[in-house]
Amino acid sequence: MKFSTAISLAFAAEAVNAAVLQARHYTFPSTGNGAWTTVRTTVNKDSNSGLSDVSSDQIRCYTTSGTRAPQIQSVAAGGSVSFQASPNIFHPGPLQFYLAKVPAGQTAATWDGTGNVWFKIYAEKASVSGGQLSWASLNKGSVSVTIPKNTPSGDYLLRIEHIALHQASNTNGAQFYISCAQISVTSGGSGNPSPLVSFPGAYKNTDPGIKVNIYSGASSYTPPGPAVWSG
Repeated sequence: MKFSTAISLAFAAEAVNAAVLQARHYTFPSTGNGAWTTVRTTVNKDSNSGLSDVSSDQIRCYTTSGTRAPQIQSVAAGGSVSFQASPNIFHPGPLQFYLAKVPAGQTAATWDGTGNVWFKIYAEKASVSGGQLSWASLNKGSVSVTIPKNTPSGDYLLRIEHIALHQASNTNGAQFYISCAQISVTSGGSGNPSPLVSFPGAYKNTDPGIKVNIYSGASSYTPPGPAVWSG
């Protein structure tokens, strides 16, 4: 009986620990149209866990090959798209948003986003106090990005990325929380988005915005990836 009780307690403790870890992690499942409706279902849908390997194909949209969402969301250039976090963003670190234009002959519901096609449209700035870094996105349950007014019309993948940096002083300690929404930009402009990067390829695990101690000695912070295209 004692052995059986010990086993039961061990399983119970493991379940509690798993639940606590899941509550501290998060996904971005929706842009207001229901979970995984316009956002592609991510690998961490059930675990909420972050991704640490920036060389993995999953750094693109945190999906497995062939994953698609059933719908495409229309948004006018100059308008905004809001992602809901589930649960709220728990860890400190920056938000970034990227777009990739779908090539002719495909749609946002069929294309996989490969190649040097991604351009950054937003990077969250850090605050520095006493050598420590912080970001306003911490604890947010909803975050939004504006589609630049001069973005050409057409189908796009919209990639949200939150980089949790609470363990980032260790190599591969940063955790990436990523989703890709399928959108169609209307009333667009004639801009020429740049610079273009690929995922994987845009980041290295030693980039100073990825391997960084946010709790001591910081005077500034530069997020990984290209400069923001403002349109």
